This record gives sequence, structure tokens and C-alpha cells, in this order.
Amino acid sequence: MNVFNAIRPPRPPRKKIAKRQQELRARLWPEIGPEWVWSRHAFDGFTTVPKGMPLIMSIMDDLAKGQPVSSTYFDLWCRTFDESFVTLSKPREMAFHAGFDGQRAERTWKARLQILADLQFISLKEGPSGPASYALLLNPYKVIKWHYEMKRPGLRHDKYHALLERAIEIGDESMTPPEPPSVAVGQVAAVAPVASVQAVVSPVAAPQEETPSPAFSTTPEN
Repeated sequence: MNVFNAIRPPRPPRKKIAKRQQELRARLWPEIGPEWVWSRHAFDGFTTVPKGMPLIMSIMDDLAKGQPVSSTYFDLWCRTFDESFVTLSKPREMAFHAGFDGQRAERTWKARLQILADLQFISLKEGPSGPASYALLLNPYKVIKWHYEMKRPGLRHDKYHALLERAIEIGDESMTPPEPPSVAVGQVAAVAPVASVQAVVSPVAAPQEETPSPAFSTTPEN
């Protein structure tokens, strides 16, 4: 089985639940018309966001050790579509949208980008805008799971367990362990030690002096 779980077909909309929620909302707030409620069915300019995102952002800020990166990450996410890819051609604008202003805004934003890359939440590639011209956003559930397995300092176990519970609750299988290989009757399966995430995800071994990454190097090329 592929380490990245197969993508399931989309589920049919939960029409009955949505209808009940709308009816309850109308009774609780009868004075609020639908024009005051933002809906992706009525307005353009939306993206898909994992329901675990608030906790994911809290965890990545913990891992960043006093240099919060979640606002930078979320701005990147809001600029993507389903391909999880962003062109970083407007650094000053993106820095401002991420909450940085003043003379050091762009420099601070680029530093946050590098922290996100070092933490493996994004992968950066060089291009016309310099060493950080393009960004690929990796699955944050899998990245956090990798940090947990690597015993990364700064990752709080209570938040990790809460994220694991939340993923199960909402049906996201990103953190679900891969199924063990089936063994034919009469054969004895050899019990192997638990492999690192690098060995599972990437066929290329990481340098011995560095911690293996969950997928591939995210440091911009020189």
C-alpha cells in the first residue's frame, strides 16, 4: 500500500444535516439575513482548508521556537488551489498579508518562509524571484506525524494527541499507519524494526549528519 493513502471519491453532501443547521441558525438569529453570512455557494474566492488547521498552526508555532510561522503558512495556503503550489512573486504584498509591515517586513517574511522549509511544512524552489520563488505545501498532518516520530523538541504531546483524535473524528486518514503486508498461510513474517519516515517516503537516503526529511529536501537550491 502506498504511504500516501488513496484519495477517496467525494462524499455526497449531507443535505439533511445542512438543512437542520440552517433552520436552527435562522431561529437563533432571525434578524441576520443570508447576505451577512459568507458562503462558498454564494461568493467566489475560497480554498479548501483541513478542519484540523487551527491546531496544526498552533503546533507549527511551537516547533518554530518563538518565531511564529502560522500566519505566513496560512497566507500561503489561502493562495493555493488543490495543487498546493504557490508562486512567490509578490513578496512585499505577501509579507503584509501575513502580518508583517515596516522596513523589515519582507526580510522577516522570508525568514519565516525558511523556517517553514526547515520544518518541512513547505518545499522551496528558486526562480525569477530568487532562492524562494515557488513553494509547495506538504500535507501538514504527515509532517507533524514525522516530527513526532523524530521526537522533535518543541512538539507537545498533548497537542499531537489532540490532533490525532481530531483527525479520526473528521475522517482524515493522513496520520493512519499503513496497513501491514498480508502474509500467506504457512509463512512466517519477519518482524523488522520500525523504519524512519525517510525510509518509507523517499528512496534517497538523507545525509548522516542531518535529520532525515519526511519527503525530500526543502532547502532552496544555490
